[in-house]
Amino acid sequence: MGFLLYALFSLFFISPSVSSSRTLAPEPSKTTVLDVSASIQKTINIFSSNTKTSLFNQQEKETTSSELTVELHSRTSLQKTTHTDYKSLTLSRLQRDSARVKSLLTRVDLAINSVSASDLKPLETGSEFKSEALQSSVISGASQGSGEYFSRVGIGNQRVKLIYLFIGAAGLLGLGGGSLSFPSQINAKSFSYCLVDRDSESASTLQFNSTIPPNTVTAPLIKNHQLDTFYYVGLTGLSVGGEQVSIPESAFQIDESGNGGVIVDSGTAITRLQTDVYNSLRDAFARGTKDLPSANGITLFDTCYNLSSRGNVEVPTVSFHFPDGKSLPLPAKNYMVPLDSEGTFCFAFAPTASSLSIIGNVQQQGTRVVYDLVDSLVGFVPDKC
Repeated sequence: MGFLLYALFSLFFISPSVSSSRTLAPEPSKTTVLDVSASIQKTINIFSSNTKTSLFNQQEKETTSSELTVELHSRTSLQKTTHTDYKSLTLSRLQRDSARVKSLLTRVDLAINSVSASDLKPLETGSEFKSEALQSSVISGASQGSGEYFSRVGIGNQRVKLIYLFIGAAGLLGLGGGSLSFPSQINAKSFSYCLVDRDSESASTLQFNSTIPPNTVTAPLIKNHQLDTFYYVGLTGLSVGGEQVSIPESAFQIDESGNGGVIVDSGTAITRLQTDVYNSLRDAFARGTKDLPSANGITLFDTCYNLSSRGNVEVPTVSFHFPDGKSLPLPAKNYMVPLDSEGTFCFAFAPTASSLSIIGNVQQQGTRVVYDLVDSLVGFVPDKC
């Protein structure tokens, strides 16, 4: 496998029994600044920059014999987009993201209901091929150094483009908790990654067996007996502008059958929350941004703003909260994302009818996420890419 490894994996969050009236740790700041001009400039640069032919850092970093470090790059920095404007690129990303979420929820549903691959049956279409309709050319194998004759036959449906891969990708690196995952195969004690801005040409790293950085916000890492490949962690609440959003504790809990809970998934882009939870979070954010000019929503986004006349704006800080009063405040660019290059920005959360919520990679950008597999902890370290 080449130097580039793209990782898609899922992490599940389960909440302990915590009352929704729990007192949260004080917010570092009730508001944070969104650099509108810088965000818009990135949406323009993505079409003017040339894809680099050699992105990989050849400088060697001194590590211990047990450490392994692999560079991570955003897809955009490797393959120039075929879209002509940022809005069409965004819509394409959202369409792919919806397909990802649908696939993930189906996988979880099958596991919860104990449906194995052997239980799945082919879809009955009512159409059958006749033997005379199956034809293929027969060619000599001389050019391949063989005296045999060859015929190319495909079994199944016509080839389709995989939504998780792109031209030049060697495959997917599984980082789940199962026995076949890469961390299990190398007996890793820990691993961490940091996702750079998807519109950036910057690079970061995926690290195995590295030291956990100081000032890491940690939470318990737990496994669900129904889904051994996923990680579960404690999530106790959400806040906007330093004030806790009123959300029932059951919204963050997983029941005995394995339903519910909150997933952190590096393959999902836009965070999905149960509809009632999303509505409460969105309404709290909207109250704090009522002075900003609104814009029409689109597809997943129903809360958007026209910031075309602003260089920067101050918005309420959105934070995730974990046990023992620990919190992770998010940068404004991790939840206010550009829809186009004209100054339309949208709140990067969306509702889901599923009992399962998903924290997407937009919220993870710029934060090193650490998994201590020995002490069963997951940690978040802002600005450690």
